[in-house]
Amino acid sequence: MVKNIKSTSLEEFYKEAARFTGKNINKLLPPGINKEIGHFNIFDIAETIESVKRKAVMPYNRRAYYKISLIRGKSRAEYADKIIEIEKNALLFATPKVPYYWIPLDKKLHGNFCIFTDEFLIKNKSGVELDELPIFRPGGFPVFLLNDAEADEITLVFNKMKKEIASDYTYKYDLLRNYVLELIHYGQKLQPAVIAQHGFNASARVTSLFIELLERQFPIESPEQKLKLRSAKDYAERLAIHVNHLNKALKENTGKTTTAFIGSRIIQEAKILLKQTDWNISEIAYCLGFEEVAHFSNFFKRQTSFAPLSFRS
Repeated sequence: MVKNIKSTSLEEFYKEAARFTGKNINKLLPPGINKEIGHFNIFDIAETIESVKRKAVMPYNRRAYYKISLIRGKSRAEYADKIIEIEKNALLFATPKVPYYWIPLDKKLHGNFCIFTDEFLIKNKSGVELDELPIFRPGGFPVFLLNDAEADEITLVFNKMKKEIASDYTYKYDLLRNYVLELIHYGQKLQPAVIAQHGFNASARVTSLFIELLERQFPIESPEQKLKLRSAKDYAERLAIHVNHLNKALKENTGKTTTAFIGSRIIQEAKILLKQTDWNISEIAYCLGFEEVAHFSNFFKRQTSFAPLSFRS
């Protein structure tokens, strides 16, 4: 039975965590966090994730927070249209924009994860927004398989987080921000150099703004929601540049045309909606900007070699 994709807020997260652990919500909240800008917390996977105990699937939710997980043990991550088999150790990065499954396959699975909002890193003097970082950029690779030595290094960072969050050090959240950034940079160093290197010239800025504008339209969370920007012309007009200029910038930085980039993102969302909601094909077509179901079906089949209903089943 497919279900509607849910959006998990921090409040809902803590209600679930309290139910899983049997602890009072106030006991789960880190001391002094209400005085901070944004939110941060750290958890032990084996203690807080009920699905580990039941070998069930984590809900396919879009979350209202960022998450970095160190997973030690056999499991599987299904991120958008990618499937990553984790045999031993993995570092997983999750953004609020793209949902994922995490399927534990080991009774002795352990590790840690931290959650945080973008506001939590607002004091970062670099001024870089999270979604501009390579590790969280749309299309990036969010799961990294680690050897034991690398997993031990990451464990040390999480252990420092756990020690610090329990301390009464006045500036502990400034230190915790540094630990979060350390994990982000560790992940970015694991990415291929071509992904991690990003020049901020005019062409790159146009590309970054286009991607931000594109991603801002997602996720599609109800059958009544419809894409407002659908064509290369729509995006060029919103960015106040000529469509040829936009196309040239994207080709230089991504190797894709504007139309191909938009089409690829629409296909990604279409796959999610077909697999993870019970909306009919007409509703999905409407949401994604197709006036006719036949146009959506033809577009989907050209891109995937499957008809929408065949892909769903």
